[in-house]
Amino acid sequence: MRPPAPAATLAPPAPLAPPGLRASAPAPPLQAETGHHDEDHHDTPWSPELSETIALSGADLVTRAESDRHRPRFHFTSPAGWLNDANGVSQRDGVYHLFYQYNPVEARHHRIHWGHATSTDLVTWEDAPIALEPGGPDAPDSDGCWSGVLVDDDGVPTIVYSARRGESESAAIAVGSADLRTWTKDPANPVIAGPPADLDTVAFRDHSVWREDGRWRQLIGSGLRGQGGTALLYESDDLRSWRYVGPLVVGDASDPAPGAPDWTGTMWECVDLFEVPAGRAELPPERGHALVFSAWDEGVTHHPLYLLGRYEGDTFTPAALRRLDYGGRYFYAPQSTTDDHGRRVMFGWLQEGRSDDAAAAAGWSGVMSLPRDVSAGADGELVSAPVREVEALRRDHVVVEPRPGTTVLDPTRVDGRQCDLVLTATLAPGAWVELAVLVSEESGEQTVVRFDRPQDPDLDLDLVLDRSAASLDPEVDATPRSGPVPHEDGAVTLRVLVDRSAIEVFANGRALTARSYPEDPGADGLVLRSSPAAQVSSIDAWSMADIWSGPRELRPR
Repeated sequence: MRPPAPAATLAPPAPLAPPGLRASAPAPPLQAETGHHDEDHHDTPWSPELSETIALSGADLVTRAESDRHRPRFHFTSPAGWLNDANGVSQRDGVYHLFYQYNPVEARHHRIHWGHATSTDLVTWEDAPIALEPGGPDAPDSDGCWSGVLVDDDGVPTIVYSARRGESESAAIAVGSADLRTWTKDPANPVIAGPPADLDTVAFRDHSVWREDGRWRQLIGSGLRGQGGTALLYESDDLRSWRYVGPLVVGDASDPAPGAPDWTGTMWECVDLFEVPAGRAELPPERGHALVFSAWDEGVTHHPLYLLGRYEGDTFTPAALRRLDYGGRYFYAPQSTTDDHGRRVMFGWLQEGRSDDAAAAAGWSGVMSLPRDVSAGADGELVSAPVREVEALRRDHVVVEPRPGTTVLDPTRVDGRQCDLVLTATLAPGAWVELAVLVSEESGEQTVVRFDRPQDPDLDLDLVLDRSAASLDPEVDATPRSGPVPHEDGAVTLRVLVDRSAIEVFANGRALTARSYPEDPGADGLVLRSSPAAQVSSIDAWSMADIWSGPRELRPR
């Protein structure tokens, strides 16, 4: 392959945001968006205590994973081993394809493969053969086939992915059969050997690729040392010879302070650029595109953010910076696609909130979020909700009559370990309402979703996930998560989906994702509490069906 051409002469890249532009109000210091045991998901440190999983056979590893009571049952998980970023999210001939970062040998990030699953309904999945495996010792991807995308090159399915060899990060491609079950790497890989030589970059990985005006364009996540995260723009006629154009937009790692919930980090992982579909509102051109990225710094995965702005020519002019999910690293590295219904469907990676040793002992690590429908909200920001197909998993509908003060949901009618809960309420200024899930009367464990309305009627509601009593295990992350929720006259619609250790919360279009690991196997209670000035008008609850019925294989055929 030819090396990338020298950078074109460009105007300075657009700043991250106009003066004074900030994301939604910063959270208090206790709200740090990283857990107590964060790691770089691109090859984590390893300890001898974890090595026993290596000796397990494939069947033993799957059996161990399936026997873990914290393993979700209606979210997608890999058969066992390690899962992280969603890759190649797409729909082809009516079939959805979900590729993902996968280690089928053990529950740690090491020599990553591309796992693959298919679905016709975004709810039930079938394991497909592994798409990509690391190459031999001299291959550019000898240490892993990292995150990327799937595109259609004039009828030829083509994966663009990050190849890893030692500390070298490059761009590579592979072409697939019509059914996407067999893949062949291009012998000329890598197609981009590394970042431009004249840039002092922090890292160089993860791809967003699209067709525009008869040519291919590509963003690669990176960071400019001493400045901030960025998305480097390339273009090509054939997906193989790429010309470097320049940084699309550059972040400022000095403001706000590192650790703030809207800090953009020193490097951007898993950049994803798309035109925002109209939902409750049509966004003006200056806010018509979204650039989603995950803030990373020195091996720590922080949180997903997005810029609303205008993509035009070779630049992105930002108008707003926002948090994509209030759960921080628990909804990380999202990737999206436009499906046949015109929806922007997004998946994110739910990292573990327990120790590496605990995940290894369980034989698995990592959960894929439920697929989300992402669109423009009435307030001019992104809103998200589970795709409507998730409702097909609902079983045994229970309508609960709210009572003043405290309402306990009958555990014999709703499986509190696997449930979908929807409530509507109106909060007067100063009022509050909270929903406790995974409650154990015996151990006192509970995970609490709480709303508070400030006395000032013009301020947003405060959404807080309180995990201080979620688990008796001192090694489990118990830090709170929170964020503002817009409202009209205090009205809120809350949807909470609990799937063993995975919790996804949706409130008036805002999302908060987290993990919870109660020690008591009987922690399945559901309790609603409210202040006198909170009017809860309805509670609907469903148990949720499993999406897996038979044994799975680490290396599906």
